[in-house]
Amino acid sequence: MHKKDCFYLGKIAKKFSFKGEVLAYLDTDEPELYQNLESVFVDFDGQLIPFFIQEASLHKSDFLRVKFEDCNSEEDADRLINSELYLPLSMLPKLEGNKFYYHEITGFDVEDTKLGNVGKLIRVNDSNYQALFEIDHFGTQVLVPMIDQFIELVDRENKKLVLNIPDGLLDLYLNK
Repeated sequence: MHKKDCFYLGKIAKKFSFKGEVLAYLDTDEPELYQNLESVFVDFDGQLIPFFIQEASLHKSDFLRVKFEDCNSEEDADRLINSELYLPLSMLPKLEGNKFYYHEITGFDVEDTKLGNVGKLIRVNDSNYQALFEIDHFGTQVLVPMIDQFIELVDRENKKLVLNIPDGLLDLYLNK
């Protein structure tokens, strides 16, 4: 399994018991969806290794208390601390309407409700406080804040993202 075929689920944060249990922080709004997993992929030096789950339960809303098979001591658990967890993309819950996963809209055509064709969505940049749509506007990179009020339509069938871009924002990039 390769990372490009997976999504980031979370990270093993700390040991929970002397029996090899760990607490994994889940990067999701719905951690309860993941408490009955049979296995996860654990990232070891860029390699995704399958780990089978013996037992798991929610712990303090964002954490999953996990007992992996063949992880029976504090030393075994120590080796897992700070490891990232992944699942196949096929396990992502389907989203509808204007909700989307960042990876699924990459490459979509971007239209503005007033201006028409804006370009192609390169990616969603969420490395800063405000997530941004990075759009290739015919060779010029345009950044549009990813704000719910700007998103008019996510058309998965036609691979199109329709935005209501504030007046003057595109001009900042195009009138140089």
